Amino acid sequence: MQVTPSTRDKERGTLGRSAEPDDGPRAVTRRSLVIGAVGALAIGLAGPYAEHGLHGSYMTMYPTWPFAVALTFFLVAGPNLVLLRFRKLLALTTAEIVVIFGMMAVASTIVTTGLTDYLVPWITAPYYYASPENKWAETILPHLPPWLSPRGAAQNAPVITHLYEGLPPGAQVPWVAWLPALGAWLVFLLCLHLAMVCMAVLLRKQWVENEHLVYPLAYLPLALGGAESGGRPVILSRGLFWVGFGISLLVTSSKGLVYYFPSFPGIRATGIMLDAPLLPQAVFAFWISLPILGFLYLVSLDVNFSLWFFNLLQQLVSAILNVLGIASTENLGEQGARTPIFRYLGAGAFLALVGSGLWVARRHFKDIWAEARGQGDPGGDSGEMLSYRVAFWLLIGCVIVMAWWLVMSGLSVIGVVFLLVIGFVAIVGLTRIIAESGLPEIWAPYGSATVVAGWLGWGPLGNRGIVALLMAHVWASDSRQYVMTPVAHTLKMAQVITDKQPRLLWAFGIAFLVALFSSMWITTRTGYHQGAVSMMGGASSWAFVRGPQRHLAWAADWVARRPGPSLTGHLLTGLGAAIYVSLVAMRFRFLWWPFHPIGFALGGIGGMDWLWFTCFVAWLVKGLALRYGGMKCYQRLRPVFLGLICGYYVSTTLWLVIDQLTGHTGNMIDIGI
Repeated sequence: MQVTPSTRDKERGTLGRSAEPDDGPRAVTRRSLVIGAVGALAIGLAGPYAEHGLHGSYMTMYPTWPFAVALTFFLVAGPNLVLLRFRKLLALTTAEIVVIFGMMAVASTIVTTGLTDYLVPWITAPYYYASPENKWAETILPHLPPWLSPRGAAQNAPVITHLYEGLPPGAQVPWVAWLPALGAWLVFLLCLHLAMVCMAVLLRKQWVENEHLVYPLAYLPLALGGAESGGRPVILSRGLFWVGFGISLLVTSSKGLVYYFPSFPGIRATGIMLDAPLLPQAVFAFWISLPILGFLYLVSLDVNFSLWFFNLLQQLVSAILNVLGIASTENLGEQGARTPIFRYLGAGAFLALVGSGLWVARRHFKDIWAEARGQGDPGGDSGEMLSYRVAFWLLIGCVIVMAWWLVMSGLSVIGVVFLLVIGFVAIVGLTRIIAESGLPEIWAPYGSATVVAGWLGWGPLGNRGIVALLMAHVWASDSRQYVMTPVAHTLKMAQVITDKQPRLLWAFGIAFLVALFSSMWITTRTGYHQGAVSMMGGASSWAFVRGPQRHLAWAADWVARRPGPSLTGHLLTGLGAAIYVSLVAMRFRFLWWPFHPIGFALGGIGGMDWLWFTCFVAWLVKGLALRYGGMKCYQRLRPVFLGLICGYYVSTTLWLVIDQLTGHTGNMIDIGI
């Protein structure tokens, strides 16, 4: 993976094409589709089971795709390495490994917090948690379309109570009751995910060829696939790679041993919490995430600097506001930044992020519009998975179907427009940030559904609209990852694929369907057999108990109070957009300007409170390497950081296997922080 200096940082890299030009025709092969589908099935089953059954490490919560990385490593370092040694013609090519990894990464965005951890609880929780005390049976259930939930759903109905409390002896999971609701949701979800694929296609050339985004998450799979070494994973022969691998293995194994043997003198945590001496309400986390450190080493210094700087700045501002007693009383639910003030600011920043990106790409979109009308350059989209004309009109068609579906669910037309706009802004914005910053364990600073309610107020929505926004939490609020991210990264890596036209789309579609149905099956089955309220691991408790109850309380509060539109929210959104645009202008005007605007966009979210110190360490280490060793030193050290990523995810996967074999649960190795 060749890295060339840039005017800003001298370390922005290009992920090169394969050294095997003849492997293109064998890229999306039957065996790559079969292996990718098997991997997607394994992730669809293992992700929910690790979370709800073993209550172990979160392997599918964030778009680092730990299971996909681990399974790719086992494939490359095991059977494929043997084939390369003894039967080279039978070995998987770089392009096939890219397809397999891309399918598993897509699968990782569907299971647990990508989708199914919200779909299963959200369409059943209103009936289970309604009680005479909260009066949700009067404020919410009458406005909930019955076709959104399993057939026969009602208070105290067996299809609901058995999911949360467990099946009685001899009873079976009522799959037939679930099929109509899953079919109705599948219409929307297929359109949503197909729209994200189309957006990734339409933006690929702008991000990859025009703006040269870094795509740090693509470095490791390409290295394992031997993208620039004739298909041989030379990274596995680098001693420094195994140094990083060993460090992560030592840390994760130490944590695992402490769980099994509490008296073992191992590492119990990778950080500490410290109070601020002058601000009694401020607490700073000095935490190190080894895989995130590996990703951040691959991105520019100004991005790393801005991520930790703006987070500390917003933590300080938040603490000062608390000391002064300045706070917003608006109810914007649970998602996003730490307070409604920062959620509105973040929404404005994301709107400006996506808006400024579209403005920069205006010439590219002019070409797309010409192609969509059949008047463009016939070869202008020859390297894309889909032609621009197909991708554009398919996107429009998907959005129309989604809008119709949301109207049928009870949302007003103006609510649909606002929800789709701010929802797609979150999707595109997060994908762009991950492609540029390498910081995958983040989420949008706002919940799309609740910020729409704040902007519009109760009037244009009504009670049915508020309940429709409640159900939109399935896809438009706390989802930590979207399928657009792995698709965009796979299209970046697909420089090694020459036959990626519709066949790669089939690969994504197979991965999506396999992961969706397998994860829905095991999540629902586990709920009925164990009782969802008894699955009290951290993520399980949030998915089935705390999360639904808090958002149901939000909807009930809005139905009861009927607040108007938030003038403060509009002003803060505008302020956030203005600050972001100002930072963009300064960045383009002055080469010495050290602040990257995405630092401001992410500064207020809780995840950055835990990761800011990792950003600081990455900025410091990389800065020292470039300053005193130059590009040669930076490139020599890169395998260490790729090893940190790979070792952490492989070792954590192995500990889940150990937990399953020994029958232990609750062995949490902080995959997120």
